[in-house]
Amino acid sequence: MIRKPYVAGQFYPSGRERLRETIAALIDPQSSPPKAIALVSPHAGYVYSGAVAGAVFSSAKIPETCVILGPSHRGIDRLFAIQIRGIWSTPLGESPVEESLAARIAAATDLVEENAAAHLAEHSLEVQLPFIQYFRPGAAIVPILVSAEARYEDLVSLGQALAEAIRQDGREILIVASTDMSHYVSQRTAEKKDMSAIRRVLALDPAGLFETVIAEGISMCGFQPTTAALVAGRGLGASKAEVIRYQTSGEASGDYAQVVGYAGIRII
Repeated sequence: MIRKPYVAGQFYPSGRERLRETIAALIDPQSSPPKAIALVSPHAGYVYSGAVAGAVFSSAKIPETCVILGPSHRGIDRLFAIQIRGIWSTPLGESPVEESLAARIAAATDLVEENAAAHLAEHSLEVQLPFIQYFRPGAAIVPILVSAEARYEDLVSLGQALAEAIRQDGREILIVASTDMSHYVSQRTAEKKDMSAIRRVLALDPAGLFETVIAEGISMCGFQPTTAALVAGRGLGASKAEVIRYQTSGEASGDYAQVVGYAGIRII
């Protein structure tokens, strides 16, 4: 099965060379990045969030295998939809699904269901892949969609399954949590609310992130994937998180009355 790009030509350029040029302009070519356990990266159109995504992907060594977690904007039947086999295609090339790791994750918790169809029209994972492929052509991936219905205890189960599967695998594997921050609020409100959530990520506090987003009504669409990534990161020995870049859509659109926030965070 080949999962073809769904938002090429909308969220990012559909032509190979144009896409490479676009990403090249968004990254830091001089960086000598360290290994990381996880990244938090936005998933809007590159004109809006690409600078943040480029900065955070530049800040870490991209290994041969990445697990990408993202929110399902269209809804899924089960809490977590994983693709266990197949290939994902973008204008930059093809990335195989890492079957053994995907199967190990699925076996570690019965909350994960194999469902390749759930990924066909979802953009939150797709927009991360060209950045991964730019730095690591042909990189293998494990795509996992997270339902908006997932409770904290469900996300703990997923995060623990990820950590255990990655430990058993033994290779260097990067977790990418795909999320935008506040949606369609003023610049001032976005900065205030987003910093409340970001502080919990920097504290490596998955429960605090989950509770803060709910309590403060922060419209962070991927807070659940990010929560699971934090659980996994702690299980894999994470000791530090840092903001690589934060900005809002206002910097591209000039409209600071209704913005979407974007954060790029590295967890090591």
